[in-house]
Amino acid sequence: MRSRRLKFLVILTCFLSVLPSIGHSQKYPDKPMRLVVPYAAGGGTDILARSLSAKVSDVLGQTIVVDNKAGAGGNIGADIVAKASPDGYTLLMGANTIPINAALQKLPFDPVHDFVPVAMLASAPMVLVVHPSVKANNVRELIALAKSSPGKLNYSNAGNGTPQHLAAALFSMMTGTDIVHIVYKGAGPAIADLVAGQTQVAFMTMGAVKQHIEAGKLRALAVAPAIRSKTMPNLPTVAEAGVPTYQVDLWFGVMAPVKTPTEIVLKLNAEINRTIQAPELSERLAALGYEPWTGPPDLLGEQMKRDLTKYAEIVKNSNIKPE
Repeated sequence: MRSRRLKFLVILTCFLSVLPSIGHSQKYPDKPMRLVVPYAAGGGTDILARSLSAKVSDVLGQTIVVDNKAGAGGNIGADIVAKASPDGYTLLMGANTIPINAALQKLPFDPVHDFVPVAMLASAPMVLVVHPSVKANNVRELIALAKSSPGKLNYSNAGNGTPQHLAAALFSMMTGTDIVHIVYKGAGPAIADLVAGQTQVAFMTMGAVKQHIEAGKLRALAVAPAIRSKTMPNLPTVAEAGVPTYQVDLWFGVMAPVKTPTEIVLKLNAEINRTIQAPELSERLAALGYEPWTGPPDLLGEQMKRDLTKYAEIVKNSNIKPE
């Protein structure tokens, strides 16, 4: 009798211990949520966040307020989320600028240990382009040309420490080429001078240069990610075109403070994946130069860890300093 009673108490204790988790999961969310965008309104990250939040709000039945907290290259907004309550009501619209910043400077938060990955959202594929005057029709020819005339070609650099800068630096590092970086304050002026022929080479997002490629003002040689772009499927990857293992991803994903309950993370992951792949939203994002990139939370977590290692190596070997 005693053993039976003891067994019953053990089962009851186990059941009661999971009740708070079950209850929390079932009622979540029961109030408005905040999605912190660590950049100013109107930029690419902000546009993606607002497109996503409107649709996910409808599914969850609660408003998701986009809160722009710009400054320090995205570090201010990220730090706010890192220190927020891990209850699923404060989320971060993250990007690969987080591991880049970690490679350039000491951060007030730990990109791995202070966050839990929620969902990878999308990528903005970068493309290697040259001015039509450059006598190179593919990656191998560009490498040969750059090696035959060291320091004669110039990169149109979208800004110190930007993903475009790191993509170009990695290309030079892996190919042993000497192409000079001309640093601009943003992709806009960098592309303008590239189209004008003031510079000759660049890595830019496909959304930013697609119209110039189609108009014949720029020549596309390859894309930076490991897989081909759905927008330009006939364009090879840099790795396919002659630089094996080359890969740079400009990605966007949702993160939450560490210790956010697993059931909340999984619920958000499922709804975000479903939303980002819906035809209406995926078509809108494609028009803006984004491609859906979805999967379990670990997809984002593993990408973050790989990029932290990769960018630290690029910054060190290329002697890139924060401004």
